[in-house]
Amino acid sequence: MYGKRASQLLKDQACCENGQFTPFNSDLFDQVISECNEHSLQLQSLIRKIEEQNLDMQTTRNEDHFGAVIHHLSLVRNKRCLMAYMYNRAEIIQGLRWKVGPVLPQEMQEKLNYSEEEYFKNHSAAIEAYMSELDLDLTVDMVPPKDPYIRVRVLDDIGEVCLDDHSISLAKHSLHFLRRTDAEPFISQGLMEEFLE
Repeated sequence: MYGKRASQLLKDQACCENGQFTPFNSDLFDQVISECNEHSLQLQSLIRKIEEQNLDMQTTRNEDHFGAVIHHLSLVRNKRCLMAYMYNRAEIIQGLRWKVGPVLPQEMQEKLNYSEEEYFKNHSAAIEAYMSELDLDLTVDMVPPKDPYIRVRVLDDIGEVCLDDHSISLAKHSLHFLRRTDAEPFISQGLMEEFLE
């Protein structure tokens, strides 16, 4: 029974496609934390028992020693599983910032817990601060496009938008010829798409 919950967290994450993830499993996560607390209490109890018997912790090899070792190793294993679960989710969240921009779609927000939402906001703010300090947009394509301008179709009413060189009204279903760097943030948010004839 011990350890199954922690490994289940990792199995749930592993069954997803690369770059995707399931909703944060707070119930299972809390169960693993409870199991860790249980192991910790048992470990402390066994260590106290060994100390009360005035046995040397380094050389004693009785059932209490081996019980303490088992609880310690179980704690370490659960900790590693929890850390792997959180690390994998954090990597995906970081990747989302580059794929969808500073605003997460609703279906992705529903999969995050509060701490992960805060992590995304802080990560996004750090990227924005760095880009503004450099005066460089790092979210555009790394490969130079053949044409700096593209035709786009607006998928949702965006309204009046101020671009670098002019102001434009982006109404639903309208077609525009925009600079790629101006259109990409809207494309990544799903508000417009490149119009290919």
